[in-house]
Amino acid sequence: MYRIIKASIATFFALIAVSAIAQNKTEQSLQKEIKNTEEAKNDEFINGIAELMAHSTRTPILRTPDEYGMIYEDIFFPAIDGVTLEGWFIPAKNSNKLIICNHPMPANRYGYPGHLESWKNFGGFEVNFLPEYKILHDAGYNIITYDMHNHGRSGAGNGGIVGHGIVEYRDVIGSLRYARSRPDTKDMKIALYSRCLGANSTFVAMEKYPEEFKNITSMIALQPSPPRAFVKTAMDNAKIPNGYELFDAALQRKTGYVLDDFRPVENSQADHIPTLVAQVKADFLMPFHYVEEIYNNISAKDKKLFWIEGTDQRFQGYNYFGQNPKVMLEWFDTHFK
Repeated sequence: MYRIIKASIATFFALIAVSAIAQNKTEQSLQKEIKNTEEAKNDEFINGIAELMAHSTRTPILRTPDEYGMIYEDIFFPAIDGVTLEGWFIPAKNSNKLIICNHPMPANRYGYPGHLESWKNFGGFEVNFLPEYKILHDAGYNIITYDMHNHGRSGAGNGGIVGHGIVEYRDVIGSLRYARSRPDTKDMKIALYSRCLGANSTFVAMEKYPEEFKNITSMIALQPSPPRAFVKTAMDNAKIPNGYELFDAALQRKTGYVLDDFRPVENSQADHIPTLVAQVKADFLMPFHYVEEIYNNISAKDKKLFWIEGTDQRFQGYNYFGQNPKVMLEWFDTHFK
């Protein structure tokens, strides 16, 4: 009887041990599956953002100046690397004042069709620059606005890669040379209205070709931003371990660049012209101190920092001056006198 009981107890504990081992293996397998799923989701998230920042996306031009009562001319001209840029010239009667405008990524000369299903990832509303152009035009300003390369209807360049300013500066210089080559604009006073990617590109252009900016009256730099600020914020919010480093590796695989190749904070030191920097202060995509750093590094003595309040949506900042033009008009009017 004792032997039977002893054997039964041994069998019982053996079964418990086998069950525990099996359960442990199941738990390990489950944990591994969860880990693999999380890593796959993180990889998808990282690669999605890396693809957007590497190649942006072309968006349609939905509106034209004539819808707002403005006569315009379709124009094209070369960036200094030969890429053909498409744009509009909107003339103002009896005026020698010209503002050259560019745009953020992934927008175009018209704005951004964020109200359409395919492009609702930045708030779900439309960004429309035409009200701004109408306000400036009615105030007596001629306007040249253009699609940066790899955007809108402009040509492709640099293998379709977005350089966040370190390539697109070629477009800025091209636009200045084009304005100075047209018989009807070559003697006009010029100001710049550069937005995000366009502002970063303008800072790089100033650093590389300072002589092109000697007679520029002023600039509005709307939401210039270091790409690394967006990435750090996104990775911190997603709580991805080593997310910044993983993103850097993903971006390098796609473009050959790393985030530290893009340095608008340092590039802005080359800005010696009167500059108004404007930014959505509560921008949920990045902390405002990054823009303060850019502003503080601008060398111009005549400069101003304007915070856009009442929203945390970055893309609402691109609509702001079309709805609240006072600061914009005062800045340009003051510097064209």
